[in-house]
Amino acid sequence: MDHQHSGQTDQLRAGTGHSGHHQAQPGRDDEHLVHSHGQHAGHSVAMFKNRFWLTLALAVPVVLFSPMFGHLLGYAPPVFPGSAWIPPVLGTVIFFYGGQPFLKGGLDELKSRKPAMMLLIAMAISVAFVASWVTSLGIGGFDLDFWWELALLVAIMLLGHWIEMRALGSARGALDALAALLPDEADRITAAGTETVKVSELVAGDTVLVRSGARMPADGVVVDGQAEFDESMITGESKTVLRSPGDKVVAGTVATDNTVRVQVTAVGDDTALAGIQRLVAEAQASSSKAQALADRAAAFLFYFAAGAGVITFIVWSLLGSIPDAVSRTVTVLVIACPHALGLAIPLVIAISTEQAARAGVLIKNRMALERMRTVDVVLFDKTGTLTKGEPALKDVATAEGVDRDSLLALAAAVEADSEHPVARAIVRAARQQSLQIPAATEFSSMTGRGVRATVGGRTIQVGGPALLRDLEAAEPQALASTTRAWMDRGAAVLHVIDGHKILGAVSLEDAVRTESRQAVKALQDRGIKVAMITGDARQVARAVGEELNIDEVFAEVLPADKDKKVAELQSRGLKVAMVGDGVNDSPALARAEVGIAIGAGTDVAMESAGVVLAGNDPRAVLSMLDLSRASYRKMWQNLIWAAGYNIVSVPLAAGALAFAGVVLSPAAGAVLMSASTIVVALNAQLLRRLKLNPAQVR
Repeated sequence: MDHQHSGQTDQLRAGTGHSGHHQAQPGRDDEHLVHSHGQHAGHSVAMFKNRFWLTLALAVPVVLFSPMFGHLLGYAPPVFPGSAWIPPVLGTVIFFYGGQPFLKGGLDELKSRKPAMMLLIAMAISVAFVASWVTSLGIGGFDLDFWWELALLVAIMLLGHWIEMRALGSARGALDALAALLPDEADRITAAGTETVKVSELVAGDTVLVRSGARMPADGVVVDGQAEFDESMITGESKTVLRSPGDKVVAGTVATDNTVRVQVTAVGDDTALAGIQRLVAEAQASSSKAQALADRAAAFLFYFAAGAGVITFIVWSLLGSIPDAVSRTVTVLVIACPHALGLAIPLVIAISTEQAARAGVLIKNRMALERMRTVDVVLFDKTGTLTKGEPALKDVATAEGVDRDSLLALAAAVEADSEHPVARAIVRAARQQSLQIPAATEFSSMTGRGVRATVGGRTIQVGGPALLRDLEAAEPQALASTTRAWMDRGAAVLHVIDGHKILGAVSLEDAVRTESRQAVKALQDRGIKVAMITGDARQVARAVGEELNIDEVFAEVLPADKDKKVAELQSRGLKVAMVGDGVNDSPALARAEVGIAIGAGTDVAMESAGVVLAGNDPRAVLSMLDLSRASYRKMWQNLIWAAGYNIVSVPLAAGALAFAGVVLSPAAGAVLMSASTIVVALNAQLLRRLKLNPAQVR
């Protein structure tokens, strides 16, 4: 397993992305995550859910015992001693309990002078509460019994915010997943031997023992032994790297084959992994400032309703009818907050999320859905996204007189007992070509050079340039010309050697997904630029870029630079969707307008992204684009309907056409409000007709 060519794979990324440490972490309780910004600051999903169910239970008797509601439906509410006080008492509980988040949020918006949905809701339920109590107490002879409307308004708004918050992503998960890449404990070497200590107890200067398959607990320098390290989560490089005494190693990386001793140079916040954590936190904070469409509509409606209410009161007062002035002003302010507006966005988000999930697209952030339609460039990470993230046999070349199939079968025989991804790729290729693989014996691995076995009485070795140097074997000129071209395009080259005679060579490359070609072409056909970013060498990146006809390629890019490359594209005035699968992609995923993680990638990538593709099909990006455009249309249709209802109903409620005998009564306004909600709900359901199967993308 100790191949020189072991560096040419990042298969280990899939195996180490979910470390045992991570599995041991306490599960995230998304319902109890408290949001720290926006209209939901200080609120959790569970809070809205619990208040909704209790409010709904209290709202049922309020509605049933409401005289206005009974009159609308043509039935007489039950009457018994104290029955008249059921709506006021339960309505008051609903106002203070169910309405508390909106009252508090409205006050905050008022203090910050940024009116939005919370203030609009708070205004409507407060006016309805006061007017209803005035009516219930018989003060002034007003007929403004809005208890049932207050109860339903609070219940529906709680439902809308519960649905909305469940669609929001959380920054905390990404940081938790990053921290989970570090082991809980480390084996520290002392004068008396080895002791197991907590990672937090390590200090610079300690020496730790890192066994095969284990993660580095801190940054350090190898002092004894050598091993192939999987550093893909830090560097993005798609191959493991041989680390020997004197070489630096980084916290969170994995020793894949041997045990080494490492002297600690940095711990805690000073490690490279901690630096990535800071980048993720910083980037996510910068991408959380967008304002929801519903809030913008609510701000407009607040000013519209408040202005209409003031004008209504002044005009009717001047006409000498104070009771009518109060009645119409209250009606205007109550119906200014339609249920439809509170559900317009959450319903579309919820249905879109469900439809996306059926297509293997998990929407974690509501703003990602809105932003995807505006994207100008899709920036793909190469390894594991456009490519399969594992080596595949690309070419076979033979020395003069050697049969191609025989050479591949011989290489497969030697590699058959190895579990290394490169070995498996060679054996898999031989079997796919239905070759007869001979039996091999006396298999052995040569650290950093290759493998050796006896096949048919001959000692056959398979390895890279280090093996050729050790054997002082020279390639035939024709073969050398071929292998040099392979190396120039970044392929891993392995020679098959009988004794000291080179029989031929094979090349292995990270296989490009067939779906990637379709995804790139479909995006370009829709006028969207496609770029690729990778930590791989320039010749590797260039070869993949040319094969897929990528518009722009960024190669040899480290994590901090990936983040900067996204910022660079944004500085050109481009809106960026970033698609990646590794920890090294997480800052860039968070920085982009839309972060899309391949589901087979690490937890960090998925937590940093606003969208997660459950499978490995990059064509799902097109499904996301179609969904974004369709859902955005539905959002606007619902908002136009909800706001349009207000623009028409508010003047009618204010009595603008009273001279013509057209007056919108409080009861009629409430009915129209409910009808508006039904229209919005039905319109959102039409999204279910959208076909999002990635395999059908054109």
